[in-house]
Amino acid sequence: MTISVENLSFAYEKHFLVLKNISFSIAKGEFIGIFGPNGGGKTTLLKLLLGLLSPLEGKVQVLGRPPSEITDRLGYVPQVRRFDKSFPISVLDVVLQGCLAKYRGYGNFSQDLKEKALEALERVGLQDKAKLAFGTLSGGQIQRILLARALASDPEILLLDEATVGIDPEALREIFQFLLNLRGKITIVLVTHELQIIAKEMNYLFCVNREISTFSPQQVCEHFAMGLYHPPLMKDKEHD
Repeated sequence: MTISVENLSFAYEKHFLVLKNISFSIAKGEFIGIFGPNGGGKTTLLKLLLGLLSPLEGKVQVLGRPPSEITDRLGYVPQVRRFDKSFPISVLDVVLQGCLAKYRGYGNFSQDLKEKALEALERVGLQDKAKLAFGTLSGGQIQRILLARALASDPEILLLDEATVGIDPEALREIFQFLLNLRGKITIVLVTHELQIIAKEMNYLFCVNREISTFSPQQVCEHFAMGLYHPPLMKDKEHD
């Protein structure tokens, strides 16, 4: 399995369990959705998969190893709530940050890495923005640039944490279409609340709310209009 999680529990400062006894696996090339209420542990789970946090109990294996040992094979698109738009950094420099795990030495990035970054920009259709200031872009363009940053190192796994929050519907569709074009080529784990648009295209979905439940796209779509986190949905799943 590309990702294997066994009996995982996690608590901040060992006081309150954010995640309790979670187990699941994800195969190579699968497109997985993660949803759940705010505070349910979705972002914490991604950080554990990235090796940014360590389990309180249990085991996390990514590509057969602890995730902290294979960070150069992972791509990550974080939530972006706000940032200093006056900060003097170009679009190309932002994308080059995705190459840091492969960067060796001091000084400027090599021409090879710059070409990798430009190729990633081309993949998201923004190669003409390379020299612009990052802070001048629209919300949808910013998310596509962060996608390019995540893809610049040619990752085997792409993890996205609510990467479509606050963008307009057209940009949302563009990003989802881009992810669908990657489906089967790399493993994708997407945390999102926009399930009505893309859930049917996923292999399956996890509802994370301290514990974890697994759903098919059909089950999520069936209950979507009733509210994703209501008790009947969880009860129906328990009796499947």
